[in-house]
Amino acid sequence: MSFTIEERGKPNTLDYRVFFRNTEGMYISPFHDIPIYADEAQNIFHAVVEVPRWTNAKMEIATKDPLNPLKQDIKKGNLRYVANVFPHKGYIWNYGAIPQTWEDPGHKDRDTGCCGDNDPIDICDIGYKVCSRGEVIKVKVLGTLALIDEGETDWKVIVINMEDPEVNNFNNIDDVRRLKPGYLEATFEWFKKYKVPDGKPENQFAFNGEFKDRDFALQTVKETHEFWKALISKKTNIYNLRVIWPYVQRAVSDADADGVAGSLVVSALDQFPKGCWIESPS
Repeated sequence: MSFTIEERGKPNTLDYRVFFRNTEGMYISPFHDIPIYADEAQNIFHAVVEVPRWTNAKMEIATKDPLNPLKQDIKKGNLRYVANVFPHKGYIWNYGAIPQTWEDPGHKDRDTGCCGDNDPIDICDIGYKVCSRGEVIKVKVLGTLALIDEGETDWKVIVINMEDPEVNNFNNIDDVRRLKPGYLEATFEWFKKYKVPDGKPENQFAFNGEFKDRDFALQTVKETHEFWKALISKKTNIYNLRVIWPYVQRAVSDADADGVAGSLVVSALDQFPKGCWIESPS
């Protein structure tokens, strides 16, 4: 299974989008259509790279837009860039999300005491490769950090790319401490301080900032997958998300492709009968 991207607009502009296609060339949603598992028996997951290592543009899956392309976050009308947290440049891992997961804002986590942040669960890929924006990789879960971001649970799952030449040496969070000394400490400090230059307080953490192990992280990822299942089956509040189900690949034909960009995808989705997607509430 492979995926390709199609960029629309110019990077670092409000109109820039990154759309996804499957092997048949049809448009798909990176939130809903890319399977969570690359190999379920081995607990290997797919992950969508939103922000490559050492870059600053805060790209994310647009969960409220049709087809859920990647777009740059906006704050107060301006494109958002994360500040450099000394001595680092931009994000210190390949940063992204696991598809078909959802941190439910209506569910109070039993461990953190806070509700989810209404997004797919985040990943930090510690592999050697600097990935490309929109790249879909296969990852092994090693552990997780429970960030409390403005009162919401925001899990940061530590993973390693299955293409990494040292992947077999990494099987749990302690392997990261042993083989990449200082990386977890830098990760904690980065998440603690990255919003301070914007005038916000330091972020807080559950478990006193302790990284939880692989088993805990796997349980957390699978729980968010169950939340996602409830979301797409209309068993929970959809919180203004754009949820396309079943696959959106037939929503936009090749003949329509030249006219598809940003909100114009809405007109293409009108080709579907109403029962094929959950409309965002007005």
